[in-house]
Amino acid sequence: MTRTVRSTAVLALALTLTFGAATASTADGSAPDGSATRGGSAATGLRDVVLVGNSADGTVSFLDARTYRNLGILNVVPDLDEVLSGMGPIRRAAYEIVRQQAGGDKFVDDAHLSPDGRTLYVSRGNLGDAAAYDVATGRQVWRTHLAGFKADHAALSADGRTLVVSAISAAKAQTLDTATGAITGEFPTGTYPHENIYSADGKLIYNMSIGVTSMPYALDFLKGTKQVTVVDAATLKVVRTYGFDKGVRPAVITRDGRTMYAQLSYLNGFVEYDLEAGRTVRTVEMPYSEAAAAMRRDDYPQNSAHHGMAADAAEEKLCVAGTIDDYTAVVSRPGLTVDGYVHYPQGSLPYWAVTGPGGDHCWVTLSERDEVSVVDYRTAEEVARVKVGDFPQRERAGRVAEDALGGLRPQD
Repeated sequence: MTRTVRSTAVLALALTLTFGAATASTADGSAPDGSATRGGSAATGLRDVVLVGNSADGTVSFLDARTYRNLGILNVVPDLDEVLSGMGPIRRAAYEIVRQQAGGDKFVDDAHLSPDGRTLYVSRGNLGDAAAYDVATGRQVWRTHLAGFKADHAALSADGRTLVVSAISAAKAQTLDTATGAITGEFPTGTYPHENIYSADGKLIYNMSIGVTSMPYALDFLKGTKQVTVVDAATLKVVRTYGFDKGVRPAVITRDGRTMYAQLSYLNGFVEYDLEAGRTVRTVEMPYSEAAAAMRRDDYPQNSAHHGMAADAAEEKLCVAGTIDDYTAVVSRPGLTVDGYVHYPQGSLPYWAVTGPGGDHCWVTLSERDEVSVVDYRTAEEVARVKVGDFPQRERAGRVAEDALGGLRPQD
């Protein structure tokens, strides 16, 4: 299913409009019932999975991390008609603008499982909200409107108590209590906040901003502030910012907090960044495919040449999704030499990468093929290809309760 993203400055200006304070509510507008479980008590009865957000059809696929089998999907937009009909004229107009800019329906931006594997938290993209679902029943536990018009990347704290979501058009990230959906805080970011990453010790949150992606490359200087914002996870106070000339896309931050590997807008590769010194140490340029070399920068998907990065458990290998080049590359640290490539048919759009629970495989979404490619870090070879839903994007590793799997329905 081919989708062409048409970038216009008019859309960008429209998206800078934001709503006032957001309030937590369930689908029927009542107060949250607070019945979502934060979990984390017992490790028994849990299965390692990789979650795949199928953004166009509003489902999340659960993939067995060991067998690569698709265990089934959960519908995370059961209330779609109700949400759309409940929008006022301004919000509905904004929804249509976001929908056009994104190239169609993008109902799942990110998804995480609670530590006990029973609750799924979803950032619902074009709907501009976040929601929680009971995996065993599919019941929506709470739904919370976020500031602005689009809910973007999310991160879940290690204890499962806090969900951080980028409110992309409002230049802020907001934190939610996972038990109730209540917004508990927020912090300022650069323009168009994107990814959120918790530090290994959970004390810091890193937020990457990408600038206004709907503006053409020639107007890059008008895209806004592109930066990494670092906040204290307990207080949400900004402790440091790192400025960049281009938008900061998917990134890997080493456990010691000293080094960041990041993909940048328009860069066919990635940078190695010293977080202590605040400077780029190396820029690694990856090879273009023949088709990618002929592309105009304004035709890159949401300004991204490469979009998807992960590291193995030992932090010895990087997994790089070459989005416009239709490959996945495995790169060795510290030399940053390429071990090998997995090539895909032209137009596959590898768009996200995550390391599976075992730490030795990289899972890459092929958004235009509705598939996930599983790549072995050790051999740089594909070991599995899994069919998922319509336009898979974000993936997250987690563990699901075995007795909750009955709530999933088979993948079509």
